[in-house]
Amino acid sequence: MSEAMLSKVRKLLAKAEDPACTPAESAALTAKATDLIARYGVDNALLAARDPAADPVGDRMVDVPAPYARDKAGLLAAVADPMRCRCVRRRNGSGFEMHLFGFASDLERVDVLFTSLLVQAAQGLAGTPVPRGVHVAAFRRTWLAGFAQTVGERLRAAEETAAGQVTGESYALVLVDRADRVQRRVAEAYPRLRTAPRRRLAGGGFATGTEAGRRADLGGRRVPTPSSARQLPGRSPATDG
Repeated sequence: MSEAMLSKVRKLLAKAEDPACTPAESAALTAKATDLIARYGVDNALLAARDPAADPVGDRMVDVPAPYARDKAGLLAAVADPMRCRCVRRRNGSGFEMHLFGFASDLERVDVLFTSLLVQAAQGLAGTPVPRGVHVAAFRRTWLAGFAQTVGERLRAAEETAAGQVTGESYALVLVDRADRVQRRVAEAYPRLRTAPRRRLAGGGFATGTEAGRRADLGGRRVPTPSSARQLPGRSPATDG
């Protein structure tokens, strides 16, 4: 993402975090930052339609270590899907590797947001007490599921709003073409790809995770280092999954 775009996003979020801001003003500023990232995706899609070399289809590996590897992988998928990227989850020891496919600009947007959201999730979990008598790991899994679902819904809404501001029907065709090209790239790499079974969770943390997802910054005021971004509250290896 360009420095000019990042600068705008940082300034908006800095204002949103000012104690002098009312909740309504803060929400409006954060929404504006999210809108800028979404419009960045639209601009690059239109540019690539005219000049394919400007935004090629690519892929990258993202290491998702334990603890809560599957839950962090779910958060990555929740960020990637609205931004038109595909994820393939592969077991890697006690964690996972996520093989991401998408256009270069979309992969970049996913990387910036996912890194920031992992830190926000870690902070949210650390500040959320587990109710007495509730299984800690189960509570945190459902918390992360609620967080990821809400973040995904917010991102999808932002992407749809940005796309709706483009006049004419040509952009819809551009998106269809981009989706087809990404899917072909996935099929070339994984001709026998299978869909994972739906996961069932029970733990009581979904509602508080959902609320944290509503409050999450989706503009990425800062980009943490990969080592800090992968840390979530731990638990015993026997309950890892």
